[in-house]
Amino acid sequence: MPKITKIVEVANDDDDETDTDTEIEAADTDAAYADGDVTGEDAGIDALDGLRAVARLARLCGRINWFAAVGEPLEPSEIADAEAYVANLGFPDVSVGAVEDWRAAAAAAQAPEWRQDWWDAEEQMRQALLQEALQINPEPDLMVALTHVSTKASEVAHGLAAVSAARGGVADEALIRVAAGAAAQAAYQAALVLAAQAESMAGDAEHPFAVKFRLFEAGRLPLGIVGSTFNLF
Repeated sequence: MPKITKIVEVANDDDDETDTDTEIEAADTDAAYADGDVTGEDAGIDALDGLRAVARLARLCGRINWFAAVGEPLEPSEIADAEAYVANLGFPDVSVGAVEDWRAAAAAAQAPEWRQDWWDAEEQMRQALLQEALQINPEPDLMVALTHVSTKASEVAHGLAAVSAARGGVADEALIRVAAGAAAQAAYQAALVLAAQAESMAGDAEHPFAVKFRLFEAGRLPLGIVGSTFNLF
């Protein structure tokens, strides 16, 4: 399974594998540009590339083995990714903490010290990316593409979260919904990076949303910042 070690790997993926949803979205988007919904010589080409990358991401979301590594010791590369994510989001002094099992994950998700400023930072970044993406893509096409990605991730992640939690002796439907919702949100955020073509950031720096999605690809469940700790399951 391809990992988004750099978000451009999905943007430039030339995999010939297709599915019906991807073909429909590409056809609808092609028609939008043919009808002149996007102006500018290069605008349609750039946006079409972005939306096709989003469609490929939706297909990838259906193949990810969500939550496959939860409860296992953190790999050094995963710790490095988590540290990069929180630092680039604006929290360089936050440390990474491993969550041991689904019961501990439930406690972390409900912790009263949960950081609102972490959520606010993500939301500000999401809004900025959305505005960038809307400058490039027709709004109806973009909304359809983003919804498709998050729906696909949620559908697959929910079942896998339920299986993983059951193996850990937990049958908390609310927690399972939280896990699936987090996966859907991460997929949506990664799709925005592609749609906004934010992979052109200076140097080799990666967008925090791309790094966060990579943690999910690795089978992890990021649970957010509580106090001075970023909890990673």
